[in-house]
Amino acid sequence: MDVYRTPEERFTDLPGYPWQQRFLTTSDGLRLAVLDEGPPDAQVVLLLHGEPSWSYLYRKVVPPLLAAGLRVVVPDLIGFGRSDKPVRDEDYTYARHVEWLRSALFDDDSARLDGRLTLVCQDWGGLLGLRLVAEDPDRFARVCTANTGLPDGSYSMGSAWQRFRSFVESHPDLPIGMLIGAGCASPPAPEVLAAYEAPFPVVESKAGARSFPGLIPQSPDQAGAAENVAAWGVLETFERPWLCAFSDGDPITRGADQLFLTRVPGTRGQPHTTIEGAGHFLQEDQGERLGQVIADWIGETP
Repeated sequence: MDVYRTPEERFTDLPGYPWQQRFLTTSDGLRLAVLDEGPPDAQVVLLLHGEPSWSYLYRKVVPPLLAAGLRVVVPDLIGFGRSDKPVRDEDYTYARHVEWLRSALFDDDSARLDGRLTLVCQDWGGLLGLRLVAEDPDRFARVCTANTGLPDGSYSMGSAWQRFRSFVESHPDLPIGMLIGAGCASPPAPEVLAAYEAPFPVVESKAGARSFPGLIPQSPDQAGAAENVAAWGVLETFERPWLCAFSDGDPITRGADQLFLTRVPGTRGQPHTTIEGAGHFLQEDQGERLGQVIADWIGETP
């Protein structure tokens, strides 16, 4: 598997991102970059990003969690951020993404993820993270879903997503910053958009971002659909605290929170919230607010 590694100088002086990352190793030897901050023996909050962002998306969410005494772990998915980037679109599959995360976070002893985790997931972070929850629910103390879902091929995605997929398929050299800006309620500053672009300086580095839309199950016979049906079966028995924190301005995932609220028993009695003034990338628009909501919720559900 041919791999692209973004030059380190692309990650210097990123606005609002003062932390250093370290690397974990997947089962097939790829490097997965991870931001790991906070007391090593504290409760762990695992933050998973989606398409086409990287851990930079959570830079406003992290400080309220650290202020609450929590340990924060934020991976860059394979193909994104500082992580290794296989250069062929066909190198990316739904199953491989799940295994890359699982093996790096839970099989690499240097990850040191002992005890139950709190998962926070947005966009593809949910499609991957919720599969991890379903595979080993006892590993997780809580789940927070934010502008995400777990499609199982039983329904078609909406028109906003269909337009996004068509755009990605027709633009091999994806304008990453433009896509991030289009998913925000308020336009990010040019230097912020440049930080989102930093991991992707050449066309070959964007294979992961190009491949994601086509991997979402849109029919029962598509790869990943049966596994997601089985995952829903487990999630429908998950009784630990589950928070929905969706934004008020995301046309892609609008209404998806109702699936969790009606199907997951852990959502009952939780302080579900709407993050106002935010688009698809609610971490960018209202990251401090989202971080405080999560920190307060963790404090209320020991």
